[in-house]
Amino acid sequence: MESKIIFVIGLVFFFAFRIYAQKSEKKSSDNYIKKLSGREIVSELNKLKFFNLTDKKDLKITKEDFEKSYDELSFFEGHMREDLSFTDNRFYFIDSETLFEGKGLIQYLETVKASFDKLNLKLLISDEFEDQNDKHLLHKIKLNGNEYVAFDNNFGNYDWTIAYLNFIVMLNNELKIQGSDEQFYPISCGNDGRIVLMTKEQFKFVKMNYPNDKDHPKEIIDWKDGFIY
Repeated sequence: MESKIIFVIGLVFFFAFRIYAQKSEKKSSDNYIKKLSGREIVSELNKLKFFNLTDKKDLKITKEDFEKSYDELSFFEGHMREDLSFTDNRFYFIDSETLFEGKGLIQYLETVKASFDKLNLKLLISDEFEDQNDKHLLHKIKLNGNEYVAFDNNFGNYDWTIAYLNFIVMLNNELKIQGSDEQFYPISCGNDGRIVLMTKEQFKFVKMNYPNDKDHPKEIIDWKDGFIY
């Protein structure tokens, strides 16, 4: 009798384990995302209107380079000209040192204005103001009549980073005010800093299909987790 009870208990455990394993396997299968080819990536980005800011004459080489970058490096980036500008009008190199010092803020605002123009949005730059002493810098500017703080801190180890993030925040606020669903996402800071302009849907697609590492775009709150102010 006792051996029969043990046998029945064993069967119960066996079938319970089997059901659990099947559920786990199904869950794993449901969460699996098939890796796309570079051509498929470009096709999906095109459906999401990622290339709607790219000039027609640059479309072919831009798409080819996105496909190549994905297939060979799993890297999210397109074609770059000799002057370090991108043909897609979405990616921008931002040297954070240049942005922080001198006339760098005006320089980069005028650079990214190309994307605003493509979106038929305004980016009017005026009333830049700086007040600096040995310890502190106050740097303000107006975009479309709205005042923004580019920097308002004592000098420290993260000046470039603060200026870089404030730059993105002011641009995104102006995009939002004008009803755009586009936003700039940070990728990297420093002398080789980069940002990219995307819709929320485009960002989600990139996050799902490209590596989630320091070389790819993130939400501002996620990107700055690695910095201490």
